[in-house]
Amino acid sequence: MPENNSVLWVNDSEDASRYFREKLTIDGGYLVTSESTVTAGLETFKQNSFDIVIVKLDMPDSLWFVKELKRLNPDCVIIVFLQEGNPDIVKEISGLGIYDVIHRHTDSENLFFLIKKGIELHLLKNAHRKLVEGLQEHNASLQKQNTLLAKRIEESTKNLTRLYEDLRSTYMRTIKVLAQAIDTRDHYTHDHSENVAKYAVVIASEMGLAAKDIEMIREACELHDLGKIGIEDSILSKDSELTPGEWEQIKRHPSTGAQILEPLTFLGGVIDLVRQHHEHYDGSGYPDGRRGEDILLGARIIHLADAFESMRSVRSYRKIPFSKEEAISEIKRNSGTQFDPKVVGAFLNIVDKLQD
Repeated sequence: MPENNSVLWVNDSEDASRYFREKLTIDGGYLVTSESTVTAGLETFKQNSFDIVIVKLDMPDSLWFVKELKRLNPDCVIIVFLQEGNPDIVKEISGLGIYDVIHRHTDSENLFFLIKKGIELHLLKNAHRKLVEGLQEHNASLQKQNTLLAKRIEESTKNLTRLYEDLRSTYMRTIKVLAQAIDTRDHYTHDHSENVAKYAVVIASEMGLAAKDIEMIREACELHDLGKIGIEDSILSKDSELTPGEWEQIKRHPSTGAQILEPLTFLGGVIDLVRQHHEHYDGSGYPDGRRGEDILLGARIIHLADAFESMRSVRSYRKIPFSKEEAISEIKRNSGTQFDPKVVGAFLNIVDKLQD
């Protein structure tokens, strides 16, 4: 039976059932199903849907019946019928979710009003339940979609990370090959960047720098002379004193190298080290004339390692390299002016470990 002003009447009094059934059917227009026992009423309730249930409370097992109705359908609207007023029974049923109570002397107008409001309540409860079920179903669907989306995002992130690392690795290999090619333009500077990196890493480790900072210094050493790509070979290999114009070209190579690397945003820290690796502690260096702590520590380390490696190597302008002792003496002499004293101290601690 569909829900359509439908009423289940459970009452063991044939006279009372006949009277109220006629009133509800003829005068109220309700569809009434009547049962004389709670057992039969429960079976009928299970097999059909009703807008409202009216049960005689002072019949056997009526309280059990009410509890079973609420267990089967918590939204069930129940009106209890009492032939005689009994405060104890009314008190007992107050916690069972009963909608209201009618008595034998209840007139038709009040009965129809009570049933009408009860049915409206039932309709609201049904609508609310369907809304909640719909929201739960929708939320479950959204949760499922969110889970799938999260997995796809995670997979995409992993793929992008791999692509990024592959791209970064490709860029780094390309740039390093270019830097090595620049070193080999002059046979005097072959392996220069590699040696500078070796010295700088040992100095940085002696100073207790973090592993990530040491790795950044190593990468900057490998790329520090990249800007020399813009300097003519005749200047790089010149065996006599440079002219002022030629010296200006040389001084531009740190900033040129930084500009070449600038599009590679993942090299942010490396780029700064490349730009500053010829700054002097007293501010007399280039390209920006930075001084003291305004020069990145990594750049101060690279500058000393670069100078030491240059002094220990044959150059076009110096056919006989400095001895190790002469190079150390020169670095000591320029501590506090060209070089950071702290970096010089660390260098002196490890210089005997450096292989020529």
